[in-house]
Amino acid sequence: MLRRWRTLGLLFAGSLLPSFSLAGPSFENTAIVRTIDLGGSLVHVSTTFAIKALEAGQTVYHVALTKGEKEQTSWIEARVKGVAKPLTITDLGADESGAAHMIEVALPTQVAVNGTLNLVLESVQTHATRPLPEHATQTDPQFLKYETNLFVLSPYDTLVQRTKVRSPSPNIVSHSTPDGVDDFAQDGAVTKSGATITYGPYHKVRASANVEFIAKHQQPISVHYHFDHPVLEVKNLERSVEISHWGANLNIEDKIHLYNSGPILKGHFSRLAYQSQSYFGRLPPHVLNRLTLHLPPGVTNTYYYDLNGNVSTSNLRATPSLPKASKANQYSILEMRPRYPLLGGWNYSFTLGFDTPLQDSASWDAVNGRYIVAIPVMTHIPGSVVNEAAVRVILPEGATDIEFSSPFPALASSVSTHISYLDTVGRPVVSFNYKDLTDKHTGMIYVSYKVPLSAHLRKPLAVGAAFFSLFVLGFTAKRVDLRLHKK
Repeated sequence: MLRRWRTLGLLFAGSLLPSFSLAGPSFENTAIVRTIDLGGSLVHVSTTFAIKALEAGQTVYHVALTKGEKEQTSWIEARVKGVAKPLTITDLGADESGAAHMIEVALPTQVAVNGTLNLVLESVQTHATRPLPEHATQTDPQFLKYETNLFVLSPYDTLVQRTKVRSPSPNIVSHSTPDGVDDFAQDGAVTKSGATITYGPYHKVRASANVEFIAKHQQPISVHYHFDHPVLEVKNLERSVEISHWGANLNIEDKIHLYNSGPILKGHFSRLAYQSQSYFGRLPPHVLNRLTLHLPPGVTNTYYYDLNGNVSTSNLRATPSLPKASKANQYSILEMRPRYPLLGGWNYSFTLGFDTPLQDSASWDAVNGRYIVAIPVMTHIPGSVVNEAAVRVILPEGATDIEFSSPFPALASSVSTHISYLDTVGRPVVSFNYKDLTDKHTGMIYVSYKVPLSAHLRKPLAVGAAFFSLFVLGFTAKRVDLRLHKK
């Protein structure tokens, strides 16, 4: 009986280990510095944790996010300061109390007692700003408001922490001043210097990733600032990529639904005022009149049209085709002018397509007999966020043993069939769905597959069979006499 109770006690203690490991004194934060770079649709956040191990053999470090930060964060990466290679992170979900969202960071090596390490957590927030005022006339300036929480949550004690909010312009309308922080602040709760607002330093902050600390000390802070660029969102992006072995071509077509989420236009649009502002180079910041996109090297047959037809106000500066090893920083530049200026609250839907040589994106694995094709997830529009994206990769007819990998997790992925002209059984299609894509989501989708010889011959055989059928049909029709009265 005693042995049974001892076993049950050990099992109960083992079940509590994960909870204790998150709240236990395995680390201490000697300093936390959070830097927030404000923008339009995208806000970049970089948080540096100077940590010290209090127990031997530590291999993981836990980071806490507030509910708001978790909802707004679309990309996150952890690394050791000064090291480019990212660390492995694991999303643990919300803790038992629901006070914070926990993330586990795998450390590169075990940290000894009193060992120190500087971790950098970088993230991109989307839909974190809003225009204020929400409506503006054609000539009004544009102001945005950003809100976040004062304290960086952590399951460990922190000796000192501060938050720096950097605006793209020193023209800051207002910023909030926190209350009730006398227990932490020694040199003032907040200071402003040019375009930077600093909250803190706050000293001796106890473990804050719990309901008690959040209810007593956590509070929102906000910055109301001037922003000189359009606030762009791509509500929907549909990318269709078609691989052709017979044409040695890779065709990419994007259907883009662009939206200006700046202050909504108040009153009527004046073409005369717009032309006058454009002539003197004084267009309001919330008006979009042109786009500059980076396309792959070697692009040909570029086309750009909207719902009304072809748009000729574009200019392409193409870069010659380059080997894959030397094309990392090379691109073609496409300058586009929409059919009409895009003001706050306005939409613009258009289609952009182009061809590239297949040899620039594909390679042959002779050992396994497989083709490997690298396909960009999207063509990023500077300063924008893609709310929803669907990428379809159409493989050659007869492709088998299909394998694929995404540079970041997709909401969903599937394999289906697409039937086009002169197809017999259809072409395999690999589809991906994404959400809240940013400038950090411009990686490559890799698709590998096999194409047997019979599949390569299927297209010319189908073409030959079609022509032969037409010949037989014409030959037969010529000899059929449908006249009522014969000579």
